[in-house]
Amino acid sequence: MAEESERRARIETRIEELKIHLAEIEVSLDQALDPDLEDQAIDLEEDEVLESMGRVNLRELRLLEEALARMGRGEYGICRRCGRDISQARLRAVPYAVLCRDCASGA
Repeated sequence: MAEESERRARIETRIEELKIHLAEIEVSLDQALDPDLEDQAIDLEEDEVLESMGRVNLRELRLLEEALARMGRGEYGICRRCGRDISQARLRAVPYAVLCRDCASGA
């Protein structure tokens, strides 16, 4: 039980980190373009990178929020495919895992 509580706290901390990072990305993307055309080109390239990072962060955020919801329903750590427990090592590495290692690898 203590391990689940610690895992929940780590997930919640990571969610907050992602929300902060997403807000920072949004602020950066909202900045006006430089009047110089060469600088605009650089700014646009940087915006593309930021947008990509934002999509990755948003996906992780959603997966972590789903993991918390599974915790609330008592479904966290149970493989969706075979119904066996997902190993603690896998959950530490991938806290939003929905498949055990065997099912994830297709074994």
